[in-house]
Amino acid sequence: MTKNSHFKFLDSLRSRLREFHSANGANVTVTFALATVPMIGFVGASIDYSHANSVKTAMQAAADSTALMLSKEAGKMSASQVQIKGNEYFKALFNRPEATGLTLNIAYTTTDGSKVVVGATADVKTDFMQMMGFSKMKVGVNSVARWGTTKLQVALALDVTGSMAWDGKMPALKTAAKELLTTLQAATTTNGDVRVAIVPFAKYVRVDAATYYNANWIDWADWDDDNGQDTSTTTCTTQKTGKSGKAKKKCTTSTTWVPANHNTWNGCITDRDQDYDTKNTTPNPADKSLPPGQASTLFTAEQANDCPAKMMGLTYDWTALKNKIDELQPDGSTNQPIGLAWAWMALTPGVPLSPPAKAADMQQAIILFSDGLNTENRWHDGWGAQTQIDKRQAIACANAKAAGITIYTVLVLSGFSQVMKDCASKPEYYFEISVASQTVTAFNAIGTSLTKLRLAQ
Repeated sequence: MTKNSHFKFLDSLRSRLREFHSANGANVTVTFALATVPMIGFVGASIDYSHANSVKTAMQAAADSTALMLSKEAGKMSASQVQIKGNEYFKALFNRPEATGLTLNIAYTTTDGSKVVVGATADVKTDFMQMMGFSKMKVGVNSVARWGTTKLQVALALDVTGSMAWDGKMPALKTAAKELLTTLQAATTTNGDVRVAIVPFAKYVRVDAATYYNANWIDWADWDDDNGQDTSTTTCTTQKTGKSGKAKKKCTTSTTWVPANHNTWNGCITDRDQDYDTKNTTPNPADKSLPPGQASTLFTAEQANDCPAKMMGLTYDWTALKNKIDELQPDGSTNQPIGLAWAWMALTPGVPLSPPAKAADMQQAIILFSDGLNTENRWHDGWGAQTQIDKRQAIACANAKAAGITIYTVLVLSGFSQVMKDCASKPEYYFEISVASQTVTAFNAIGTSLTKLRLAQ
């Protein structure tokens, strides 16, 4: 090889080395391939975690629903029955075949209030994480439904006006009210912790006349004016007349209104004097001596043929309460404020319905049910009556809520009522339903709320 040829070879070799050095595509490919392994692992793990989380979400929903459903009947079942029924509920709701090894722990306890505890665990097979040695992921949830941690007093103000005879409203109300009573009874762990009063209303309400016709909280003035009869009394005197002094008999007759005996009263009560018609002020017997025209705290007696069934004060005699519901019959016109006022009085210690004192750990609620708009009260009927009566109701609702009473309102088959909507303590406590059968659904929702069911975990 000549010198020149050698130089040419060296130059050619250097050129090839420079080209090889600059040609690094293979290195990038190898580096990228090595980096892809953990990247695929991370992406795959996120997919597996997402899948497992989806299973867990479905599992949590099933556990929550199972706890709520069991809470309505757990108090009447044994521990084994609670477990069996809970399994049935959960498996009917949870349909994820990829979740294997499902384990359920379900229990009902009355420690620190009644509660149902539902725990669930299962394994979810992985797809990508198997490359990293993880063939499955364990998921688990817990749900606790608590209730009955406070005492409860509930007054049902139930519209029994004539229109309740239409469209199946009265049968639906009776079914709904009795189911509500069953729910409240089931939430009771100690007799007396939950008590219920029933206040049927139309234009009037009614008390037990045989018990109260001598009560000192009744104003009889209007009743005495309307019930009784004219009684004629003849008085004769003998006088001597003329010179002969002959005796002559002279008689005069006078007519006097004599009120009927109060024991003939049928127990009907109308609205109190304003503004006591919107308050729960305890009646003062001294008001009997007030001059005419001055507002009295007493309750005004009435005698009306369309007076509803008698009210029942707070009790935990569940059989008697359901029997009272069965007594309800439709008649009369609508006066929601008097139903609300007496429901409030049923929760107020003192006369006339004499409820027990409100304990510190007690909650009080009113359910105001009606199928119509206000039409008539003590002062108003006919055109314009609704507006005037609604004003009284709005004041009464505000006063009761300010006193700490929780109010639920239910309006059926009557369209919209602003005063009923505003009366409810929360927007979700107002139920406007268009089909009588929905009364049961509304009362069930109220029952769940009243028993203070809540998901704690």
